[in-house]
Amino acid sequence: MKKFPICLVIMCLLLTLTGCGGSLNNSIDSDTKNVPVDKNDSTDNRVSVTSKITELEHGFSAVRYDGDYAFELFLEQGGAASDQEVLRFLNKTIFNIDSGVQMGGDVFGCSTISVKNADGGYLFGRNFDWQACEALVVTAYPKDGYASISTVNLGFVRQGAGFAANRLTDEIMVMAALYAPLDGMNEKGLCVSVNMIQDSATIRQNTDKPDITTTTAVRLMLDKASTVEEAVELLSQYDLHASMDYMIHFAIADSEGNSVAVEYIDNEMVVTKTPVLTNFYLAEGNKEGIGTQQSHIRFELLTQTLEANPTMTMTQVRDALDSVSKDNFGEFESTEWSVIFNQSDLTAVYYHREDYTDGYSFQLLNAE
Repeated sequence: MKKFPICLVIMCLLLTLTGCGGSLNNSIDSDTKNVPVDKNDSTDNRVSVTSKITELEHGFSAVRYDGDYAFELFLEQGGAASDQEVLRFLNKTIFNIDSGVQMGGDVFGCSTISVKNADGGYLFGRNFDWQACEALVVTAYPKDGYASISTVNLGFVRQGAGFAANRLTDEIMVMAALYAPLDGMNEKGLCVSVNMIQDSATIRQNTDKPDITTTTAVRLMLDKASTVEEAVELLSQYDLHASMDYMIHFAIADSEGNSVAVEYIDNEMVVTKTPVLTNFYLAEGNKEGIGTQQSHIRFELLTQTLEANPTMTMTQVRDALDSVSKDNFGEFESTEWSVIFNQSDLTAVYYHREDYTDGYSFQLLNAE
């Protein structure tokens, strides 16, 4: 059985970065910093980066992208059955180079929770537990698709770049990051998270459907789905191929409070209603319960929190994330980012590396 560092995820909301305006419906009793990102006033649809990657603190950056990133073309030409095929598409279509940036790296685990907001609507929170990495919050206003904000581990993009590492300009990094989200929320309040499962199996669907990888499946749902039902229907139209060959499942939640786990058992998609997801199979059958022992503990902790608090404020969700962050388990990984998304007012607060006293606040603008 494969061994890998387990990372914790609690479900996220995907937002788009804007200026300093707007306040959270739920107050959070810690300092938050509103993060401005330049807005693009251009009316053309060329693929162009409208703001530089801005480091907010060591290991945590943000960027905004307006325009076309060729995802429709990616889907039209059949998608991709591996991360390498994704990069070949980007190299040929956008970067116009024969070799360059690659995506790869070690793996991670996740925990997710969806809960009713005490002020109305729903909240989605996530912890990403892994080794120290560079996190990038990517805001996207695509030409064809919903605006969104997502989080990327830049190590997955940088690793394997080799001799071409000197070509990793901001433009290339941002474009690759758009195809490599690990979680996010769109302007309709749909949230998606990728969670790992420790299992020797992988996902390689092989029918006559077009192909898609783990991270491009997240991009697909963020760009095109407004509800859980629509997200599941989209996934059913593609053959999924697990990035890095690791077993994963998706946590998906919408602004109406619907939340599910989408798992792949013997390459068959299975959907299970659940407000909590960690790193073991939930689907009934011979795989049920397979995963890490720690993920069972985190699942029970979050489930107990929900039973005691059927509605929660953003502060309570933050505290729930803190209660299952990696420093509680004495392992070498850390919780690299925690995020709380408000699926009604489209705000998000990020916490970096288990500092739950200082957060970064983001606001998603509705693109309509």
